[in-house]
Amino acid sequence: MKTGKKKIMLIVPMLHQGGFERVCVATARLLEPYYDVCIVLFDSRDIAYDIRGLQVVDLHMGVRESLLGKALNIGKRSLAVRKLKRKMGIDIAYSFGPSANMVNVFSGRSAQVWVGIRSYMDMENARKIRLFSKRADLVVCCSKRIEEEVRERYRCSKAVTLYNPLDAAELRKQAAGTGPELPWEDREGIIVSMGREDDVKGFWHLLKAFGEMCKTVPRAKLMIVGEGDFGEYRTLAQELGVAKQVYFTGMKRNPFPYLGAAALYVLTSYHEGFPNALIEAMALGIPVISTDCLTGPREILQSGERLYGVLLPNMSPEKDMDASHISEEERRLAGEMARMFTDREYRERQAAASLERAGDFGSGRYVEQIRRLVDGADRKEVAGKGNGRKGIGD
Repeated sequence: MKTGKKKIMLIVPMLHQGGFERVCVATARLLEPYYDVCIVLFDSRDIAYDIRGLQVVDLHMGVRESLLGKALNIGKRSLAVRKLKRKMGIDIAYSFGPSANMVNVFSGRSAQVWVGIRSYMDMENARKIRLFSKRADLVVCCSKRIEEEVRERYRCSKAVTLYNPLDAAELRKQAAGTGPELPWEDREGIIVSMGREDDVKGFWHLLKAFGEMCKTVPRAKLMIVGEGDFGEYRTLAQELGVAKQVYFTGMKRNPFPYLGAAALYVLTSYHEGFPNALIEAMALGIPVISTDCLTGPREILQSGERLYGVLLPNMSPEKDMDASHISEEERRLAGEMARMFTDREYRERQAAASLERAGDFGSGRYVEQIRRLVDGADRKEVAGKGNGRKGIGD
């Protein structure tokens, strides 16, 4: 019989910049006082997060491009993780992202298998979700919308919602660190959006709306913080005549001073899971505008009948880099952005609402929920009970 603290393994492909990678590291730190926690990585290159003091195991099994290479990688990683689970006496293995989930379910049942569905895009692979629903002991969803679909479409009673943790005090500390290097002397009127260069983020909508907005607020600036070259977006900014007002920062190990420079945060994704950056902006008292995309923003911004930010209808996923074509949805976004800068009282109300709502997503609540799941795992109580099937705000 195992004694002492429960042993928890967190499995993640890498720890380069990204939402579920950040949640993995935060989970390890938050659970350390209560359990023996280790992080298993497939590849430790380009680590963007502070892992000092954490127990980390690197499998040295990075990405392979060919289909055969990917299949072999799943097998080799699964065998390695299976050995680790047994050697370390792991009680619960919790994986983050599709590739880590595959390895987790194929690496044996010597430990409870928890798989994390971190994005609505993960739901597009029905075969994987069916596999996870069948073979995992718990399917951890980052939003209630995803949980509901897993339960209904796959008849999975083992799905629960666990919102991402927010350590507001640590976030503010990091945001107050060394000031960001910006290309402008005037640091007023900066709009920020965060995310890697990926079509799912809808950054062409943001750039076009910004170009329209500048006709009303000519001193406004736009900063996109995230990994990528953004070459085609730089070209679009030039064609829109706002290139000098747009700054692509690239990946930043500490992006929060850049976020903290914002007067407004805007999210234009047409798919998300639980957009960390949106709630992080709110915790810094920044007013926010977001698309009502699948999934996350509505659950963050709405509680009951009250909205804590501006929620716009989801925008077209059809990429349109034609600078001469500005859609009605982009014009509407431009108008909402302009209002934030021209109506001071409105902006201040929205900033206060951001701060108020961010308080509902504290890391203390996350720890309480996940400990309830962990401590109920050996009693088979997790399925359908973990967080009472209620998320924050219910």
